[in-house]
Amino acid sequence: MSFRLSISLVLALGFLGLLRAQDTTGTLVGSIKGDDYLSATGVFRVKIPVLPELGGSISDTDNVVTFQDSFIMHQSIACFKMDATQRWEEETRGHKEYLIWFFTNFVQADFLQRFPGASIESAQFLPNIESGTLLAYNLLPGGSMFAHKTTGFHQHDAPVAKRGNLVFVRNGYVYIISIELAEKALEGSSFSKTVAEEDALLRTRLLGFLGKITFTVPLPAPATDVKSPVPAPSADAPTKEH
Repeated sequence: MSFRLSISLVLALGFLGLLRAQDTTGTLVGSIKGDDYLSATGVFRVKIPVLPELGGSISDTDNVVTFQDSFIMHQSIACFKMDATQRWEEETRGHKEYLIWFFTNFVQADFLQRFPGASIESAQFLPNIESGTLLAYNLLPGGSMFAHKTTGFHQHDAPVAKRGNLVFVRNGYVYIISIELAEKALEGSSFSKTVAEEDALLRTRLLGFLGKITFTVPLPAPATDVKSPVPAPSADAPTKEH
């Protein structure tokens, strides 16, 4: 499976919440240890941000974990190991341009396919976060994970979801952290924050979520223990007498 196809499939399943939600005692690809979720990749762990008593659920794949509760939380972490092509793209484009290219061509393209009219509202580069991070806000018509909680609208009036996303590279993996601004969908026209205030709220939540993650360096593949053959002495080699 190609890098592009694997990301597209996992984003569709993980970010868009199409997986059946599982509670913290259900079967997960990753694992739970105490209050932490451990990624199946083995490259990060995160303090679980949801509580079962508040309807908190966890769903995951090999590369994405999604946390959601019954109120205003929908948060995802995705990580993909960079293949040779991705490493080449970063080297040739430069780190900042690579992150923009990656988000546009993989993440946003996947959202656009799922939700026609999806757009990037704004984006900025944060040079001091994770050695350079792209912070992007996008709008997804009909893409809210809280649409089922809203009533009285027809399909064409479905709420427009707003998401904040952090995209960065760590230890050879591309990470995408995504959070929906649930209040925008749930409160509708009564949600009166300005775009700048929406951005500030999402940025605070994203950086707070990032602060709950502990990254681990992947263990190197074990070296193959192959002993070099000892050459037999040639017929002309002198022998040592005892």
